[in-house]
This record gives sequence, C-alpha cells and structure tokens, in this order.
Amino acid sequence: MAAIGLEEFLEHVRERGEYDTRQEAERAARVVLALLGAHIFGEERSELAARLPETFALILLNPLPAAEPLDPERFVRATAAWIEGATEETAKWDVGAVLSVVAESAGDDLTQRLLLQLPVGYDLLFGRPQLA
Repeated sequence: MAAIGLEEFLEHVRERGEYDTRQEAERAARVVLALLGAHIFGEERSELAARLPETFALILLNPLPAAEPLDPERFVRATAAWIEGATEETAKWDVGAVLSVVAESAGDDLTQRLLLQLPVGYDLLFGRPQLA
C-alpha cells in the first residue's frame, strides 16, 4: 500500500475534523501522531510510517518516549494539554479525526495489529470498533 500524499492526508483530516483551515488539521495531526508514536513500536510503527506523508512519518518515528502506556482517556487528556485552547471534548474530536484517517491509510490488517499494541479502548479512537 503506497503512502498517502501530504495534501490529501491533511484534507481528509480537515474534512473529518470539520476544521476551518489546513493549519488546524496539521496541528492536530502533529500532536496526535507524536503521542501515538510513543505508544506503538516495531514493524508496525515502521509499516504505518511508510503509509503516511513523510512529514508525519518522521513525527511518528521520532516520538518523545512515553513513561507508561496511556489508556484512551489519558491519551485524549494529553492531546488536550498539547493543543493550545483545547478541552478534553475538542481533543477527543481531534484524536478521532486524525486516527480515523490514519486507520484508512493503514488498512484493516495493520490497524488491527496496531490496536493489539495499545490499551483497550483505542479501537473507538481509531473509529474502528469492529476491529476490537
């Protein structure tokens, strides 16, 4: 599966998140992918990076190390903390917008393997409850 282009990826995130600007979509994508990169590892992280635009692949592959895995609620709270002016509600929207586009870029097989690395409940953040 080939990598999605930057413009196409951001347009999907912008539409899904109903953002007014490309910059809002990009800000959400950067934060969510930096946090996600700290929670996935190995072949799956590399495979996902290969399916993302280079800018976001680098963010995913070079995350800040996580002290511990974050459950979905704490992942959303961490996202809110990194996005200026965000609340937990808006951060949940941001996470869902980005991760649903990531899941589409990854495909069902890779998304399932990623979900196996994450705490229970991430399937809903990825918009893929059927893969739980």
